[in-house]
Amino acid sequence: MNKVFIISLCCLIGSASIAQNNNVIDERSSVRDRIFFGGNLGFSFGDITFIEVAPLVGYRITDKLSGGLQVQYRYRNDKRFTPDLDATDYGANLFARYNLPAPFFLQAEYEYLNFEFFDSQLDTERDSFSSVFVGGGMAQPLGKRAFFTITVLYNLSYDDNEAPRPYDNPLVVRVGINAGF
Repeated sequence: MNKVFIISLCCLIGSASIAQNNNVIDERSSVRDRIFFGGNLGFSFGDITFIEVAPLVGYRITDKLSGGLQVQYRYRNDKRFTPDLDATDYGANLFARYNLPAPFFLQAEYEYLNFEFFDSQLDTERDSFSSVFVGGGMAQPLGKRAFFTITVLYNLSYDDNEAPRPYDNPLVVRVGINAGF
């Protein structure tokens, strides 16, 4: 049963930021009208600096269903240690989003992440993680073809007993801007 669920979910793979567009998509719509770009940019500064850049490209399959690819890069610097600890993560996700009545949507995604972490001697090591996220959010229009999105996802692959892990808890909140060109 779990294999069927995971395979089905992977077929509906989703991402953090896909624009909803009020333009009607039908079989006569051009590829240009169906493609959109967007992504997430995250940062925090202080004792721990965190920077994330995650551009995406998506394709509107129908008025309700979109899918695409997002790549991501994360940088972390922890100044609480001497010398500072630096780590980077990189990866990609495949996503699908189903638009509900505006401004809400459902979303699923499969993420592959190469994660850098520190061992007990503060040396860096790398490990790869795969995560399956499900959730939803809302997309607020910022003009004719741009949207501000907030997405809340739950990591179905999260294991509290696994260490190290790239996420501190199974709930992930993302904010982004998307635009169709």
